[in-house]
Amino acid sequence: MKEQHLLKQTLRAVVSGQQRAAQDVHRPAWHLAPPVGLMNDPNGFIHFQQRYHLCYQWNPLACAHGAKFWGQWSSADLVHWRHEPLALAPAEEYESHGCYSGSAVDDNGVLTLIYTGNVKFADGRTAWQCVARLNEHGEFDKLGPVLPLPEGYTGHVRDPKVWRHQEQWWMVLGAQDLRLQGKVLLLSSPDLQQWTLKGEMAGSGLNGLGPFGYMWECPDLFHLDGQDILVVCPQGLAAETHRYLNTFQSGWFSGELDYHTGRYQHGEFHELDHGFEFYAPQTTASEDGRRLLIGWMGIPDQDEFFQPTLEQGWIHTMTCPRELSWRQGKLYQQPARELRQLRSDPHLFAGAAHSLPELDIASAELMMKVDGGFSASFGGELQLSCDATGLTLTRSNRRTGETEHRYWLGEVNTLQILCDRSSVEIFINDGEAVMSARYFPGATPQLRLAGDGGLTLHHWRLQGCVIE
Repeated sequence: MKEQHLLKQTLRAVVSGQQRAAQDVHRPAWHLAPPVGLMNDPNGFIHFQQRYHLCYQWNPLACAHGAKFWGQWSSADLVHWRHEPLALAPAEEYESHGCYSGSAVDDNGVLTLIYTGNVKFADGRTAWQCVARLNEHGEFDKLGPVLPLPEGYTGHVRDPKVWRHQEQWWMVLGAQDLRLQGKVLLLSSPDLQQWTLKGEMAGSGLNGLGPFGYMWECPDLFHLDGQDILVVCPQGLAAETHRYLNTFQSGWFSGELDYHTGRYQHGEFHELDHGFEFYAPQTTASEDGRRLLIGWMGIPDQDEFFQPTLEQGWIHTMTCPRELSWRQGKLYQQPARELRQLRSDPHLFAGAAHSLPELDIASAELMMKVDGGFSASFGGELQLSCDATGLTLTRSNRRTGETEHRYWLGEVNTLQILCDRSSVEIFINDGEAVMSARYFPGATPQLRLAGDGGLTLHHWRLQGCVIE
């Protein structure tokens, strides 16, 4: 009965609100965004039977972090998407306060979700790791909890990422121990039902890290070009002059996982994105073997409820899908090559930055070769400056009105910039680093360049993606 009630209320919210949301001048042309309500973490990202499936944390009933559902899209090409049936609604006792984040696997030809059921009490909370399987109607049947809260941890245990290795299922799970230190747990299973805890694979106080945050969210482990990469979101890192400036961070370690002992020897932590909004990324393998990543272009508890789209009944977008590669000891990110299908109306400009014309960036892609310092204004609301030390991204905080900055330090040779009405994603030096940000200009934002540095600039308009 509770699920019927939730579905009726969701239908009402979508039918009554989607037209107003769709007409918002800040609504993205080709990034994925919720029909109505609040969207956050990408979930269940997988290539399954010729299509990509991407679920997402969703509160369709309000622009607030309430009890989360899982919405769902699918696509054959990462460009043209369609809505699929709602994947999960928080209707059972073991998920009463939300179907929290998780992942998807192909279990002998059956698309299977593994997610966290979140339950809150007056004096605390608990978490169950749960399973649901796709049926012949394109809907998910819940099998219920398969893993209770492990001993030695608070109720903050969530976000299972599951994969197959050597005839076993493996899971990394975000956790907080009783000393309030963030950890990543490693577990194994023969059947997705019975799970064995192998131990703490990484976390605060492990592998030479020292104190490193009170909770590690959204872990993701994958093998890439000889490296075992752990992507994770440690909460509670102290801000430094040029890094860790968002409320919560998202980054990666590289190393080698010993599946027999559960030990993971890794190097330093590196931020995945140096901009204002990026969190909770999830990866999957493409049909041709590439490692793809999609993140949430938002940060929890960071002024999100001062964004103007709230007035139109929706909030937040995903990043573009990104291809990952390992080069020169670094994790590189580039826009997925499929996005080139969106390009139209190409133009080429060259000269000193101040001599180049204003450019339409409502929905556009820019490719720049950089020779010297320059600055760029995006719709008068977001500024990028480039000099010998690197890049500085600047805007006014929507809550306080104060000027805020994000930085990337290093020599800048090339920039690839993807613009979409209320977002900018800046890929530095063919993907060596990325800076992502939301901003809220007028309906026809222009790029204005200044400075004496030389630029060779390609500009394309980007067509809208189709969501059926």
